[in-house]
Amino acid sequence: MRFRRVGVLAAALFAAACPASAQADPSWLVVKDGVTQPIFSLDDAIVETLMVETAVDSDQDGLRDRIRIHISRPGETAGDGIDVPVVFEHSPYRGGFGNAMNHSVDFDVMPQEFLRPRSAQRGGTPARAALAARADLPGGLDNRYVPRGYAVILGEGIGSAGSDGCPTIGDSDEAISTRAVIDWLNGRARAFDATGAPVRADWTTGAVGMTGVSYDGTLPNMVATTGVPGLRTIVPVSAISSWYDYYRANGLVVAPHSETQGAGDNAYLGEDTDVLAHFTAGDERIAGRCAHVLQRLAEQQDRTTGDDSPFWRARDYLRLAGRVRASVFVVHGLNDWNVKTKAFAAWWDRLRVPRKLWLHDGGHGPPGGEEYAVAVDRWLDHWLFDVENGILDEPRARVQRPDGAYEEYADWPVPGTRDAGVGLAAADATSPGTLVTRRPPRGPRPRQRFVDRGRELDTDDVLIQAPDAPSANRLAYLSPALPAAVHLSGTPAVTLRASVDNRYAANLTAVLVDYGPAEPPVMITRGWLDVQNRSGAGRTTPIQQGREYDFAFDLQPDDYVVPAGHRIGLVVISTDHDYTMRPLPGTELTVFPDRSELTLPVVGGRRALGF
Repeated sequence: MRFRRVGVLAAALFAAACPASAQADPSWLVVKDGVTQPIFSLDDAIVETLMVETAVDSDQDGLRDRIRIHISRPGETAGDGIDVPVVFEHSPYRGGFGNAMNHSVDFDVMPQEFLRPRSAQRGGTPARAALAARADLPGGLDNRYVPRGYAVILGEGIGSAGSDGCPTIGDSDEAISTRAVIDWLNGRARAFDATGAPVRADWTTGAVGMTGVSYDGTLPNMVATTGVPGLRTIVPVSAISSWYDYYRANGLVVAPHSETQGAGDNAYLGEDTDVLAHFTAGDERIAGRCAHVLQRLAEQQDRTTGDDSPFWRARDYLRLAGRVRASVFVVHGLNDWNVKTKAFAAWWDRLRVPRKLWLHDGGHGPPGGEEYAVAVDRWLDHWLFDVENGILDEPRARVQRPDGAYEEYADWPVPGTRDAGVGLAAADATSPGTLVTRRPPRGPRPRQRFVDRGRELDTDDVLIQAPDAPSANRLAYLSPALPAAVHLSGTPAVTLRASVDNRYAANLTAVLVDYGPAEPPVMITRGWLDVQNRSGAGRTTPIQQGREYDFAFDLQPDDYVVPAGHRIGLVVISTDHDYTMRPLPGTELTVFPDRSELTLPVVGGRRALGF
């Protein structure tokens, strides 16, 4: 019950800070079962296109950028009619795309290979349909919300479609320019019609809820960190909370994924901020007035070291989460390998406002289904119309299982989750190893060696298969069959005592696998590390060939139940074909199992593992 009292208190404090116009239920509102009902005709809606003046000049032409917005609102808002709240979706994907080409990821050796210890030195994008916004007037959001008394605004990001400026991909210019729409709705910014005449938003309460999927869901996160008055709630779906975590991982250049896991090559492999900017801006704009932006992105994103840097920190909203004043309804797929699960988990952990979490078993995008749609309706109705529908009294977290059923929890990770340290053990240098929770009896402590397959396609469809057979190209460590189901909830991590024996750079990948007695293996989650970033994502430290180091890194968060009778497996490889840079085969690595450890977030802690 504690979480409910905290949620109610936070909601009360939030409401006290909001304008009165956003609080009172209008007399015309019709509510049934806690959800507003359609009472207005979409056929009578007022549709208009305006240009909103921002406070930024991203194309450096000496003029403030203006962004184009499309509005649909009930006809009853005309003149001295009713005032309504706004559902706002902003997007860089509304047209005019460029022919952007991805960077190459195939190298003879890793790009950071030249970064060696002094003792070793000599002589001193294809189409982004999966990310594109699908809603566009007159359809989508306005079909659902305008008849129920909302206005809907679809905006076009700076440097895209009909807006001025240049795409800056995730920085403060993008946040401030998007915020301008909310400022205009609350009388703090200017907008103009096609004739250049100023237009006031005299039809709105000023209460705004932002939503969107992927990049369109990332923009609400960005704008919320500005603390803009009038933004009462956001519903970010498959949204980025740190662009470093989108394009990098622990010092390694790592791609977002564009396809269903295991379906083939990754069309986004080699994409980066400059590729995305080119795509959203279009060829003409990126070759002309926005060429300077493309050059800056290409130079500062650093595809050699993969280090965190001021460039990425300017695109990190986690450090600004304390400024968020809007409530947040986080939605994410547990099998989303485009915007990976670290994006939602890190954001959720840092939020200190009323919040709700919906995790579905799918990939990139919303879960679909009327149950989810109604939950979003109830959330928006509560925060924008002040409907008392009890949504804050419900458990915060809702998690879908592979069979489609949902389970509810007071919070996430699931209360009662504790980190369980699991050791790695091996009987000899070549046989598959084991996962143990107790120190094995005295005996040999062998080292185990494997050779990277490089760019060959075998991460998912070969290297996690047949875990009981030795492999020259990966190491596998398995638990005994579980006596009872084990619920993992949170972020696994691994510490590998290892060496790179014939290179000065290497990928390091850990894959957590569910091995059933009669089913194909299921990849639960995975994580990556640049061995030169063993001291942190922002620090490249060259390695010595053959020297042992502790390589500690996190895997992507998950919520997964391993059934009774199954085994938990850790598979250690080097190059991850669909995600990392891909050198030629031949990098040799050695792991010291008895000095390595897997950490699992287990509901019930280590005792619940049963081994």
